[in-house]
Amino acid sequence: MAKAPPRDTPATQAYTQGLAMLQAHPIFSELSRSLGFVRGAQSGCPTHGWAQASLNHQRFTGQIDIHPKRLASPEEWAYCLGRATLSYALELFQRDRSHWAQWSAACDVVTARFIQTIKLGRPPEGMELPDGLPQRDEAQWYVQFCEQGIPAWAQSLSLAGPGQGGAHPSLALPEQWPEPASFTSKTQPYWRRYGNWPEMFAAGLARSVTQSVEMAAGVRREFGQSRPASSALDRARHWFMDSFPLLGSMVAAFDIIEDASICEREDIAVAAVDEVLRTIYINPGPRLSELELRFVIAHEVLHVALRHLPRRRGREPFLWNVACDFVINDWLIQMDVGQPPGIGLLYDPELRGLGAEEVYDRIASDLRRMRKLRTLAGGRGDMLERNVGGQRSAGDFTDIDEFCRTQLGKGLLRHEQSARGLLPAGLIEEIRALLQPPINWQVELARWFDHHFPPIETRRSYARISRRQSATPDIPRPRIQADSRWLDGRTFGVVLDTSGSMERHVLAKALGAIASYAEAKDVPAVRLICCDAAAYDLGYLPAADMAQRIALRGRGGTVLQPGVDRLLQTDDFPKDGPILIITDGECDPLRVPREHAYLLPPGRRLPFRTTAPIFVMG
Repeated sequence: MAKAPPRDTPATQAYTQGLAMLQAHPIFSELSRSLGFVRGAQSGCPTHGWAQASLNHQRFTGQIDIHPKRLASPEEWAYCLGRATLSYALELFQRDRSHWAQWSAACDVVTARFIQTIKLGRPPEGMELPDGLPQRDEAQWYVQFCEQGIPAWAQSLSLAGPGQGGAHPSLALPEQWPEPASFTSKTQPYWRRYGNWPEMFAAGLARSVTQSVEMAAGVRREFGQSRPASSALDRARHWFMDSFPLLGSMVAAFDIIEDASICEREDIAVAAVDEVLRTIYINPGPRLSELELRFVIAHEVLHVALRHLPRRRGREPFLWNVACDFVINDWLIQMDVGQPPGIGLLYDPELRGLGAEEVYDRIASDLRRMRKLRTLAGGRGDMLERNVGGQRSAGDFTDIDEFCRTQLGKGLLRHEQSARGLLPAGLIEEIRALLQPPINWQVELARWFDHHFPPIETRRSYARISRRQSATPDIPRPRIQADSRWLDGRTFGVVLDTSGSMERHVLAKALGAIASYAEAKDVPAVRLICCDAAAYDLGYLPAADMAQRIALRGRGGTVLQPGVDRLLQTDDFPKDGPILIITDGECDPLRVPREHAYLLPPGRRLPFRTTAPIFVMG
């Protein structure tokens, strides 16, 4: 096997300087660093060539094979490397070209014209473009070369050098065309699996224009000689404010910290968000590109904007974080926001269209496998929770729920007005749901009472005459009173969890609300059963006495089913009487074969599925 040439040879030094010229150019600075340059014994460049571009479908990268021994000037190397790099930026590897030699020659004309236009380097001798060529794109040149053959001047442009019967193609025909990426639809180009080169190229063109304006204004003398350009993180952040109004104001409200020591201390692999401190933490270790940073920032901001932490409601924290990640990542890929990090991603196309709650119910059935998954923070959730203590509190965020509703509402309106692109239907539904002010739990409970206890009809009766009017004392007037027939059976049952895990202030809050609504709906008495390790029937109590005169017993474990069974078996309890179950969710599954509802403390959820209404105290 041939040995690689020494690194200190004149040929190597000139090549290194030429590559540095390419990477210093604003158009190619990011694009060139996403490709692999192979110069040595492993290079597949033809013997008399300069370079040859190919797709490495094993490593999913673009690979440029360089002649290992050719002696040339740095300017010539910059020219040749720039043309090879353009092959990826212009998406020149296309499946539907049956005559590959003609297609490669057509691409040579286009890349040579572009490099000559921007005046990058100098073409090697014999590789200059002839004067007076018409302005055509690669497809038009391809048609001409297929019909009339490849002229000698076009063959001389080949970076791979002369071959038998013509020239080696500058673009190596892939032995195996790559399939569409697993994280994109089959209608999207396969470039994303390798690297989003066209978008990098577009960003490079924008940087080049900016620097050209600075040069014209005297701020910059030439490319690369100005104040340090903003980092990829700054550019990614400003992209949201300039080009993605949906999240622009949300991103502007967050501090973004890129600090390896903090990420190491917090055990953050890639990124995490702290909604209390309004901070996104980025680990500089993975060296994310600008496009990957856009994806990561949008991912973290959406966690806060869609209020994923408050929506958890007692679910297992890590699995809930994983479920939210599956939903968010699918939306960002559909919207083509940046580029997914190359280190891996939680994404499953079979979960598309599901909400986070539905995804959680699916993945919770396989806890062993799901606990091996990794979020952007690594083996923990990327939504950080902490006790604020003496630090800045959530109050500094004004009302975070109101803030998120306001900013998302403005962003959605601007996005639609500016026609910036299509948004996934699921994301729009969640945003519109957030824009609606939340219904207070007491209002929801009142609606439940309204459904089961409609207003009582009244009637006029002379059995007890009403107070007479002073103007006509001789005229008896009927008294308006409730129809006693409507009061028969007008009651409901309350199964109260009095276990030690139920806090007293929660019990008082729940019973107070129930008592007030029972009185307002003319419910004369309520059947109350307390449950912990056993069930204690306190009988019928006047609604006004529920919150003041109850002496709680037990305060042990939680067994609610006996209390429900006692209500169902009691002869003096109406057969159609509804049941309200007050619990903290730490109970076994219940069987309640009649109308019922649950009232839970904040942050709790039932350990089983139910179709009954669930009210969560605020």
